[in-house]
Amino acid sequence: MLKKIILWFCIILIITAVIAGYFAYTWTYKPNVSLGQDTFKIIYIPTGSTYEDVLRILTENNILENPESFNRLAEFKKYKSRIKPGKYKIQNNANNNDLIKMLRSGKQETITFTFTNIRKKEELISRVGKKLEADSVELTKLMNDNEWLKQNFGMSSETIISLFIPNTYEFNWNTSAKEFLKRMQTEYKKFWTAERKQKAKQLNMTQTQVSILASIVQSEQLAFPDERPIIAGLYLNRLKIGMCLQSDPTIIYAMGDFSIRRVLDKYKNFDSPYNTYKCTGLPPGPIYIPEISSIDAVLNYQKNDYLYMCAKEDFSGRHNFAKTLAQHNLNARKYQMALNAQKVWR
Repeated sequence: MLKKIILWFCIILIITAVIAGYFAYTWTYKPNVSLGQDTFKIIYIPTGSTYEDVLRILTENNILENPESFNRLAEFKKYKSRIKPGKYKIQNNANNNDLIKMLRSGKQETITFTFTNIRKKEELISRVGKKLEADSVELTKLMNDNEWLKQNFGMSSETIISLFIPNTYEFNWNTSAKEFLKRMQTEYKKFWTAERKQKAKQLNMTQTQVSILASIVQSEQLAFPDERPIIAGLYLNRLKIGMCLQSDPTIIYAMGDFSIRRVLDKYKNFDSPYNTYKCTGLPPGPIYIPEISSIDAVLNYQKNDYLYMCAKEDFSGRHNFAKTLAQHNLNARKYQMALNAQKVWR
């Protein structure tokens, strides 16, 4: 009799173990992500999220077929206390084990961020805010805090935009405002090689001053980079003799009206340190985030005798260069007549 009881007890244990094993296997390895026709779905887990937040995000995105099995395995694997923020790519038909393993390890998708054609800090901050978790309010505060900028970057709120070297970068989505700026500082230091620093020194300019001039050069010539070294040489000639740069884009920047196509004489009296018709030397900061080609155009400027330039009257986007004011006036007259013919009055 005792043997039969022991036998039945063993049979029950085996059946219980099989059932438990089946459920354990189901919770762990059976596909639990159901995305329909989609092969994957992207979710974002914000910084400071709790496990309940993660479960809500997964549920709201209709990712889990069986939330309870996910919940049980998450508890078993201690994921509930190991939440990591970020951007995650959830594959269709993934099982709980793979899903929790990815989320717990923080193996997230990176964000590709390219910034070009940016004039002002506000534009940059807006783009960052659309790409990264970095708080726009915090980034604005940091980029306008002169004391903090001086201590950490040796720059001011007017020059900090020169820290950003246009390129394509990869970030984790949950990058903070401070982390973003520190990363840009790292890239800035990589860009400013010993060779570039030496060329800036030969110009008797700081790296920031090179960027400021490069921003003007680029604003004058957006379409044809091959003209930029010529323009850089022209402006360096003006700086050497203490002549105002007289750059139309600096007035447009100062006025904040980028729809202006024709800089009128009355605009040239606009009161601003960025008005290079009234102020000698460089403006306080860049008027554009200059491309690498523009910075290198200044560092490798063309030596020439030009002091004047004017857009060509064929509206090709190129310029007529002149050594004398008399020749420049002729070029300017041709362009003004072309503008009149096109009825461009401002």
